[in-house]
Amino acid sequence: MDFLPLFFDMKQKPCLVVGGGKVAARKVILLLKAHAVVTVIAPKLGRELSEMLDDGKFTHVAREFADADITGATERPMLVFTATDARDVNKRVAELANERGIPVNIADDPDNCSFITPSIIDRSPVQIAVSTGGASPVLARMIRTKLEGCIPAGYGRLGALVSNFREKVKARFENVGQRRTFWESVLNSTIADRVFSGHEDEAGKELQKAIDAANPKPEFQGEVYLVGAGPGDPDLLTFRALRLMQNCDVMVYDRLVSKEIRNLVRSDAELIYVGKKRDDHTMQQENINELLVRLAKEGKRVLRLKGGDPFIFGRGGEEIELLAQQGVPFQVVPGITAAAGCAAYSGIPLTHRDYSQACVFVTGHLKDGTVDLNWKALAQPNQTVVFYMGLHGAPTLCKEMMAHGMPPSTPVALIQKGTRPDQKTIISTLDTLEETVKNHKFEPPTLIIVGEVVSLKEKLDWFNPENPQGNAVKAGQLKF
Repeated sequence: MDFLPLFFDMKQKPCLVVGGGKVAARKVILLLKAHAVVTVIAPKLGRELSEMLDDGKFTHVAREFADADITGATERPMLVFTATDARDVNKRVAELANERGIPVNIADDPDNCSFITPSIIDRSPVQIAVSTGGASPVLARMIRTKLEGCIPAGYGRLGALVSNFREKVKARFENVGQRRTFWESVLNSTIADRVFSGHEDEAGKELQKAIDAANPKPEFQGEVYLVGAGPGDPDLLTFRALRLMQNCDVMVYDRLVSKEIRNLVRSDAELIYVGKKRDDHTMQQENINELLVRLAKEGKRVLRLKGGDPFIFGRGGEEIELLAQQGVPFQVVPGITAAAGCAAYSGIPLTHRDYSQACVFVTGHLKDGTVDLNWKALAQPNQTVVFYMGLHGAPTLCKEMMAHGMPPSTPVALIQKGTRPDQKTIISTLDTLEETVKNHKFEPPTLIIVGEVVSLKEKLDWFNPENPQGNAVKAGQLKF
C-alpha cells in the first residue's frame, strides 16, 4: 500500500491553495465541500475561481507566492495545495510545507506529494475514495464511475438514519459484537428498503421498534462456512464465497490461500493460520476440526477458507464430519479446484476428443506419507492424470507410470502457483520429469499433469506471465 487512506475533519480548518487556474479551482471546490477556510494565492484568478470569489467563498491574495505565506503565517494551514504552471514555485511550496510537517499536494506530481486527492463518491455521510496512488487518475475516475451506478443516493440517507440511532443502539447492547450483529440485521432488512424508497420517517419508526424489541444480551448461533478459495486468482472466487468472507467473525485459513484473497476478508475478522506443508504442520488436522467446533459453539461465524475446492483433496469432508456429529450448522461453498484452474491458465484442456476421454485426479501424498497408488489404472491410454501434491513423489511417479505401460515420451506439465501472476509452467516428459524438477527448482504448490493433452499447450497458451504483451493480443487487445 503506497498511501494510507484517511478522512480528515476539515470544518473551519485553514487551508492554502497556490495557483488560480482550473486545477486550483478543483482543489478549492473540494475543500469548500468539506467546509474548510480557504486562502488562494495567485496574481490572477481563472473564470471558475473568479465566480466563487464573487460569492465570498474564499479569500484571495492577489500576488505571487512568498515564503512568508507559510513560514510567517499567523495561522498554520492544515493542508497546502500548489497548482501553478511554474515547477520551481510548486517545488518551493512543497519544501517549505514539508519542513514544517504540513501535508502538501502538488498537482500532477504524485512522487513529490505527501498526500494525494482521490476520486470521490459522495453520498454523505457515506463517502468512498478511489485512488491509484497517482499512477492513473483516469483509471480512478473509471472505477468511480462504475461504483457511482452501484451505490444509489439512498445510501447517504441510510447512513444518516444509522447515525441518528447509534447512541440508542450502544445503550441497548453491551459489546461491539452484539451491536455489529444488530446493525447487520437492520441493514439487510426492510428498514433499509424503506429508506431507499424515500420513506425515512417510516424506517425510523421501524428501527426504533427493532431496538425496543431486541434482546440486550442475545445468544448467537455460530456457524461454519467451508469455502473454497480457488487456486489463487481472486477473480475466480464465487459471489457466495466473497459474501461469506465479508460476513465472518473469524477466518481459519490454509497456506495455499493467496494474500490477495485473504485481503478480501472483512478487516476486523480474527485471523487464525493453520497452514500445513510437508513435515511442518502448524496445527494437526484433528485439532483444526476441534477448533472449528469450539469457535462455532462460542457463537462465532467461522470462515474455513481453503485453497482450491474443499472437497477435492482439501480434507473438507473430515472437518464437516465432526461438525455434523457436534450439531454445528455449516455450509459448503465449492471453489475452482487446482486442476481446473492451473490447466486452464496453462492452455491445457484436461479432456479433448482427439487425445483424452477421461481425467483422473490423484493425490501424490497419502495419509501415511507413501505414494502407493493403483498405477495400472492410471497408466491408461487416452487419459489425463492430474497429481496433486506430487512434487516430492515425482521420481516414483515417473518410474511406476512407465513400468505400467505409459510411453516415456508422454508429455508432462509442471505448474507452480497456477493462476497467479508468478505462475511457472514447464513442459517435460515422463522420462525427463525427475531431472526437470531438480533443474528448475520447483516448490509447492506445484501441480503435475500427465497426458497427451499437454502437447496442446503451445497452441492454446493464452496466459503467460513472462510474455504479457503476447497475452494481451491473444486475449483481444484493442488496436488503434
